[in-house]
Amino acid sequence: MTLKVLEVEQGEWAVLRVAGEMDLVTSPAVRQHVHDAVAEGRRSLVLDLGEVRFCDSSGVGVLIAARRLMRSCSGRLRLILPAQGAVDGSHVNRVLAALGVRRLFEVYPDLHTATDEAAEPLSA
Repeated sequence: MTLKVLEVEQGEWAVLRVAGEMDLVTSPAVRQHVHDAVAEGRRSLVLDLGEVRFCDSSGVGVLIAARRLMRSCSGRLRLILPAQGAVDGSHVNRVLAALGVRRLFEVYPDLHTATDEAAEPLSA
């Protein structure tokens, strides 16, 4: 399985829709898209990971690096991890929880909620 990253805009938010597998080979593409968004001056970023079917430590590393990058430029990062994403539940959500880093991220169930300024993130 390959990785696909589609960038769209939702108001002031740059949204990266990621689908496929985030592993050692494919994760650098996600990292590059995040860096490109920041280089273009975007400071509000949503990573939609609902269609990610596999995520290894390389993928988790990219997510943590994205969080660090957005914080360093006074930006915001939100993740979309729907309960029924990637067919049987969010694989990424389970991986982040198992590694104990899920609490580091603001997680939302869908794009509408993730881009709503008044919405509260899901609890870790």
